[in-house]
Amino acid sequence: MNKTFRYITAIVALCAGVKSYSQKKDENIGTEVVNVVKPYTPTISDAFKVKETPVIEDEVNTDKEEIKYNIFSFPVASTFTPAKGKAASVDKSAKEKIFKNYATLGVGNYGTVNGELFITENLSSTDYVGGMLRHLSSQGGINEVKLEDKYYDTSLDFTYGSRTRDLDWNADLGYKHQMYNWYGLPTEFVTFTDDVINTINEQQTYQTIALGAKVGMKESVLDETSLQFKRFWDSHGSQENRFFVKPAINFEVDNFKFKSGFVVDYVGGSFEKDYFDTGDISYSYLNFGVQPAILLQQDDLSVQAGAGFFYSVGKFNEESDNKFYIFPQVKASYKLVGDIMIAYAGAEGTLKQNTFADFAEENKFVSPTLAIAPTNQQYDVYVGLKGKLANTVTFNVRGSYMTEDDKAFFTANPFAVTTNKEGYAYGNSFGVVYDKLTTISIFGELKMDFSKNASFGINGTFNSYTTDQDEAWNLPSMKVGANLDVNITKKWYAGTNVFFVRERKDQMITQDLTAVFPPTFTTHKVTLDSYFDLNAHLGYKHNERLTGFLKLNNIANQQYERWMNYPVQGFQFLVGANYKFDF
Repeated sequence: MNKTFRYITAIVALCAGVKSYSQKKDENIGTEVVNVVKPYTPTISDAFKVKETPVIEDEVNTDKEEIKYNIFSFPVASTFTPAKGKAASVDKSAKEKIFKNYATLGVGNYGTVNGELFITENLSSTDYVGGMLRHLSSQGGINEVKLEDKYYDTSLDFTYGSRTRDLDWNADLGYKHQMYNWYGLPTEFVTFTDDVINTINEQQTYQTIALGAKVGMKESVLDETSLQFKRFWDSHGSQENRFFVKPAINFEVDNFKFKSGFVVDYVGGSFEKDYFDTGDISYSYLNFGVQPAILLQQDDLSVQAGAGFFYSVGKFNEESDNKFYIFPQVKASYKLVGDIMIAYAGAEGTLKQNTFADFAEENKFVSPTLAIAPTNQQYDVYVGLKGKLANTVTFNVRGSYMTEDDKAFFTANPFAVTTNKEGYAYGNSFGVVYDKLTTISIFGELKMDFSKNASFGINGTFNSYTTDQDEAWNLPSMKVGANLDVNITKKWYAGTNVFFVRERKDQMITQDLTAVFPPTFTTHKVTLDSYFDLNAHLGYKHNERLTGFLKLNNIANQQYERWMNYPVQGFQFLVGANYKFDF
């Protein structure tokens, strides 16, 4: 009974305290004595049901009066002792530390060496500096190749930049040194004696110096400006200068967004001789362009309507070629189902500046005797659909119809008896020819993330060509690729990729050496076989700094030809390590 009395006393005191401090201050509260004569025996009265939809009879809801509550703590005896709780374990991966710098070194068969060194440092809260050194080389060793086939590619780049609240800018300086060999003799059509082979100097060296900058202003009409100067030359007396500046503006008037890009693009260079050694080659093209556009957005529809206006001042040898171009530049997108499914379409064209440096980057075995001219990409009309099939599955499907004038095709140089005895003049190099090209293309892509540790992707491009040439030289009608990346454990990861390229067409023109005068030539049309290339890699993260890797290329050991008479290396492996660090 004493215990019950204490419970009742505590409850009554608590209720009295709450009530006394919830009244208005001007009310006079009296005292009251409670006598407990027997233990409290609670009973439950009959309940009444509350209507699901209450009815509010007050016509006006009055403001609630602020009520302040003060609660006195009152000790209550209790023998209850709560058990200590234990937090459930939660899998939480440690945050991976990010390092500013890294070094990579790998070695493999064919005498392959691959190295990279990247260093960056913050000079202040806004300024930074960085550098990148890359090297890839191989000692060759392709089966049945009669000329030297080794190569190397080394580049060194520096950058200095600043990021502030109102301005971002950076300046870049780079140097590249490359060496390749014209090892693809047309032995299928011409017999080369050992004496002739020993007289061929097949080596070609490219060098590049580039200086560039980018400037971006925030909350300004001037959006971003990029500019670059590049000098490119080789070991056969060829030289080329390229300069471009591309400013852009972006502003808004009465909820209409306007933007415009400007282009000033110059290329000029020369070759010491043409392929048949009848004279030298010189060229220069200065292109001016302005590309205004208006952006319209309403609900799920977004349209950018604009046009491109270009004027080209050109000169090839002694012939001038000045032209004016107008291109459509319209694109639109519509959200069919939010961000899950988006339809898009467009019609775009532009004037593409072709250069010796770009041709040599795409095909290392071009001869230094090229005809350089811009390509008129008249229009590319396309329609597509992209989005998500599930939370972890994305897709993109696109069809296009494109027409180009002065499209550059790579094709093999002829084998002919000339006074040109350079290492590229034995039918073992490539030139460019220009012609019209119409391309109907279908592209599809699918990407899947099975989990955070596994991802898969597949894509394919299918083309149909129409040209005034006999064939669309060295352009495949189909390309398909797929890749798979997996984190096996926290330490081990692996991946693989495969790509398939359908057959291409080229031609070899040979001179009949038995005919004295006039010379006679025979054209051989060649079909380059389809090929696929399977590659894989495996890595082990020893710790947060050191990672070892193994790369396998051309696992199927196919000595396919990417370019006519140029077989690639067979099965290749590269083993090495990557080390990340800070100063």
